[in-house]
Amino acid sequence: MKRTLTLGGIAVGLLASAAVAAPAHADSVPHDTLASTNFAAKQVAAFWYGQNKANLVNATPYAVETTLPTKHVSSGGASADSKAGVVGSSGDKSASSGTSKNVNLPKTTGKVFFIGADKKPHWCSATAVQSQYKNLVATAGHCVYDTKSNKATLDKWVFVPGYYQGKTPWGIYVGKTAYTHYDFDVYEDGDRDYAFVTVYNGVLPTSASGKSYAHTYETSLQAKWAKAKLDKDKAYSHVTIQSVVDTRHVVKEGTRDSRKVYVKRDDWKKLNPEGTPADGPFKEGTGVTDKAYPFKPRGWDEGKASRDGRAFYLKKGDKYVVRTYWINYDVDYRLTGRALSIGLKDVGTLGSNVGGQGLAYNQKIGTGMFVFGYPSGSHPDGNYAFSGKTLKWSYGKTFKAAAPSMKAEELVGIKSSFTGEGAIGSSWLYRYSSAKRLGYLNGVTIAVSDTDGNKRIDTSVSPYFDGETLAVYKTAQANWSGKIV
Repeated sequence: MKRTLTLGGIAVGLLASAAVAAPAHADSVPHDTLASTNFAAKQVAAFWYGQNKANLVNATPYAVETTLPTKHVSSGGASADSKAGVVGSSGDKSASSGTSKNVNLPKTTGKVFFIGADKKPHWCSATAVQSQYKNLVATAGHCVYDTKSNKATLDKWVFVPGYYQGKTPWGIYVGKTAYTHYDFDVYEDGDRDYAFVTVYNGVLPTSASGKSYAHTYETSLQAKWAKAKLDKDKAYSHVTIQSVVDTRHVVKEGTRDSRKVYVKRDDWKKLNPEGTPADGPFKEGTGVTDKAYPFKPRGWDEGKASRDGRAFYLKKGDKYVVRTYWINYDVDYRLTGRALSIGLKDVGTLGSNVGGQGLAYNQKIGTGMFVFGYPSGSHPDGNYAFSGKTLKWSYGKTFKAAAPSMKAEELVGIKSSFTGEGAIGSSWLYRYSSAKRLGYLNGVTIAVSDTDGNKRIDTSVSPYFDGETLAVYKTAQANWSGKIV
């Protein structure tokens, strides 16, 4: 992800204003690759399926930009940039509206799992969206792009619809390419904190095995380049570099990528045989270190070697000397990793299995919305109302909102008690049909807030979906992903 340079003066304000005003044309929609090859995608799936799905089960909600101060906006704020419109869902372009006491939860909603900036597994909420190739997921932008450590994208990104305590009823869908708005990619603009991600066909496991990777390089630079490539491909896990002393290669002291190693006297004498002067010169890359004492050290026995063979005892004048022997060896660098080999079977496209929500844009403020997600964490007063284990819903009407700490002045809010990190990425569905379990995506939760100060979460906020959101969606939905097996 690109980052903004901090500049002073009016020029920055003008540039930023110009960037915000610029439409998100299809040819300027930023995108980043998550898993570029089938092999890399298989490794990502194996990471989550391996060890009895331990990484899925132990993942925690993503605690980045979650509970933040927000406020109602009475003037200005979010507004339509063109006529209101919808893109049809996978089932029906005229989904019904209104609330119901018995709400059937959408099959499209699930969790996205990834490795956070802290190198640990985390999750957010997300939903499947209708697309040309039935392969699109929508969530909060900061559940895809690493805004904490400024890395381009979060690692090992997958979507699991209907996830429940380790169960993956419709399989795991590995992310291929993530699309976002230019202003979020460059400026981390909270008003554009959404992402659309294409995913490969889903997979379920059939068997498991593993293999190791190992290669030795002459220099640390070569090893680092090779590691960077493996990390980028996401093909191997636990990729590490370890220095290895090459005892077959003696080099001059001070040589780059070398190390002085203290050795047994007998090993040293193989390079400096009998007849070598007691005080040198010695073969290049070898030598002795004398440490003199004014008193006799324990175990010191003149003219003899130590019991472990690593020292020799002698006298110099009135000093008791302990002589140790060293050889300067070349150092190589061993790159190792582990590739999980889990048998996988293809279960088809995401949309074929769970359907896809439509998309609504430029909708009137004050419109009723259902919100679906996996809220978790506590209210500010310490009360844990949600576990994050099961899919929940809430309903309310949108209002204009802002969250300055996220650089977000044109948000929409909705009254909701959804708490904490797990709610991030929750889908806001317009005209949701409980019978069809489909509607039109018109927002994604990017933060929650206690707006009245009573230490209870009462509001969720989302970017306002307008014509520029539609442009990002159109670019993403037209891209094919394919199978990984």
